[in-house]
Amino acid sequence: EDVKLLSDMGVDAYRFSIAWPRLIPDGRGAVNPKGLEYYNNLIDELLAHGIQPHVTIYHFDFPQALQDEYNGMLSRKFIDDYTAYAEVCFKNFGDRVKYWSTVNEPNIEPIGGYDQGILPPRRCSFPFGVLSCDNGNSTTEPYIVAHHLLLAHASAASLYKEKYQAKQGGNIGLTLLGWWYEPATQTPEDIAAAERMNDFHIGWYMHPLVHGDYPPVMRKNVGSRLPSFTDEELKRLLGSFDFVGFNHYIAVYVKADLSKLDDELRDYMGDAAVKYDMPFLKKNQLLFGLKSDFMTSTPWALKKMLEHLQLKYKNPIVMIHENGAASIADPSAGNAPDDEFRSQYLQDYIEATLESSRNGSNVQ
Repeated sequence: EDVKLLSDMGVDAYRFSIAWPRLIPDGRGAVNPKGLEYYNNLIDELLAHGIQPHVTIYHFDFPQALQDEYNGMLSRKFIDDYTAYAEVCFKNFGDRVKYWSTVNEPNIEPIGGYDQGILPPRRCSFPFGVLSCDNGNSTTEPYIVAHHLLLAHASAASLYKEKYQAKQGGNIGLTLLGWWYEPATQTPEDIAAAERMNDFHIGWYMHPLVHGDYPPVMRKNVGSRLPSFTDEELKRLLGSFDFVGFNHYIAVYVKADLSKLDDELRDYMGDAAVKYDMPFLKKNQLLFGLKSDFMTSTPWALKKMLEHLQLKYKNPIVMIHENGAASIADPSAGNAPDDEFRSQYLQDYIEATLESSRNGSNVQ
């Protein structure tokens, strides 16, 4: 019924994620036949209605068994287990799935889960966590986890390209969070801060994938805490994508805070040497949502991000995988609100995408 509703709306593509624990409950080994059945049925139903599946292999749902066994993504063991799981997906669904994203938002999971402690496994260290954490190291663990996520992506993409792509005819990439960082003022310091933050946010993944190493500013500011790639890893990593997905919602205004570079202990934000307001609502030290004014309409930010990718990262094929806006509910509207804000938001972003395409971006 849900798929039919999508079809009735005229939707011709649907992005969803496969849950690793649903398919392989222990993270490795035996595959759950009911999990296979569920995803096979979903894929077949989508195709029967003329809807192309766009599948994300990993989206924040790490198997608890592997977290308990070796501390999850902090261990390089994760790379092999993830690759084996990805192969189960390719082998069982790849005859029908033509668009694969290896990981979702790997540029935010290490921060939320290993620096600020607001996402599983809620690791952080004083004084950096948004919430209090019992264990972790905010100064090193985000960089280790991001490094392993990059290597896991490259491993799975390499496997797909070598073993499955020719006969299955699909495409593989990854999906990044695409906040666009804009200077809070037009001072040289804030302009440099915005450039630096875009390197830390987008360049953290795009620079190794396109240019073969982390951005120079990350190498400089993070120093020995930032892992290095072997020659073999770089061979797998460079160009290991057919497209890049972006989840884009907002512009974030940043100010320079170079004094952070003098701190003996620094986390990701300290290394970036910037400051900006985090849009989280807290009560009794628990997160329960986003500020109501978090998502304003800034379609120009999408155009700037796409131009940035075009100029700095060799104009990759880009797919906008997430976009939209939250707004304050109107109790008087009942179940049929006049949703003018979000309707206009989507219209503006579609127009921004079209304009970027006409200006040479490979956005699709």
